Amino acid sequence: MSSPTRPKVVFLCQRLPWPPDRGDRITTWHFLQHLLARGADVHLGCFAEEDRDQEGVAFLASRCREVVAPRLDRRLAKWTSLRGLLTGEALTLPFFRHRALHAAVRRWSATPPDLVFVYSSSMAQYALTTKARAKVMQFAELDSDKWRQFAAKSGVLGRWIYGREAKRLLAFEDRVARTFDRSLVVSDVERELFRERIPGVDPAVLPNGVDVVHFQSQGDGERHPHTAVFTGVMDYEPNVDGVCWFVQSCWPALRQRFPDARLLVVGSKPVAAVQALANVPGITVTGRVPTTPPWFDRAAVAIAPLRLARGVQNKVLEAMSMGLPVVSSPQAAQGLGDVPKGTLTIADGDAATIAGVAELFADPARARQVGNAAATWVRREWRWERMYERFDALLGELGVTFPS
Repeated sequence: MSSPTRPKVVFLCQRLPWPPDRGDRITTWHFLQHLLARGADVHLGCFAEEDRDQEGVAFLASRCREVVAPRLDRRLAKWTSLRGLLTGEALTLPFFRHRALHAAVRRWSATPPDLVFVYSSSMAQYALTTKARAKVMQFAELDSDKWRQFAAKSGVLGRWIYGREAKRLLAFEDRVARTFDRSLVVSDVERELFRERIPGVDPAVLPNGVDVVHFQSQGDGERHPHTAVFTGVMDYEPNVDGVCWFVQSCWPALRQRFPDARLLVVGSKPVAAVQALANVPGITVTGRVPTTPPWFDRAAVAIAPLRLARGVQNKVLEAMSMGLPVVSSPQAAQGLGDVPKGTLTIADGDAATIAGVAELFADPARARQVGNAAATWVRREWRWERMYERFDALLGELGVTFPS
């Protein structure tokens, strides 16, 4: 073990945690930088996926003891993942398997680290047999249940492939949960599901937070009373499904009632179906933007009409922190738990979603009132500093200490 004044940490996650520009990167970056700020000696293992990630590797290498981030080609990985059909394992595991990461974790663990922290169950394959003072698995949510949801809405072939993945990945998640010292999820809803699917293991709840300094409104000068905004990485299936459903099922009625209504679809990597939304009157598809707060400040309402959502949605926290009223599906809101009355509109289905957005479009004063109430609550209860306190307490229970 390393000196108790400078704990040795092996930190594993799917994506390079910089820049923090999408859900998982936001979360992994904040917990990584908190460990670094506390004085941890961090060895980081993850994947790079884009050319620009090399800047992130250099940035993180200047802060961590070592960064190993092999390039992941997702198109090639889809083919190599088919090995799972021969080995009987979940396809997710060979998809995220790389010899360089296995070698790095073995080398870093030659002297057992004080903490192995893994984000996303697919990365636990690198640390199943690793010895450490404490091993913490942040599932966030059970990925196996995501595949179960995909199976439920798919055709015959999709039901078989996704159903198989759900079953095999759950078996792996069960093994991980029983191997690691502590399992974490992001919400009470996920905790209940976890306890149902993996009986005998009770995970702790450690949500992601929101950067209330970054997501701070600069005022109403650019705000348009009939503009809605949707944010997210736009090649992520739940985002694609949600925004396309909204445009097809809700947008025509809103445009009919509010002819000047606008929808801003803000996020990187828009797939063809999302790009095509730009041809619909009133809709702007931005692609990647340097930062999202200015786009929030142009809108009167944020929407989160996700039908395949799990966990705590960053898009919801960020919009609320910016003082925007949010119209959310039940799925996108469930991770927030008990929300104070008057801070969030939960709408199930097209009629309720149309009514929720229309009510806020029609009454700008009320929209600002709801948005301000949302900001007050989120900026108090969901700021990252509160999550760091919970994280530190959990690590302390496991005997991981930091310099005073």
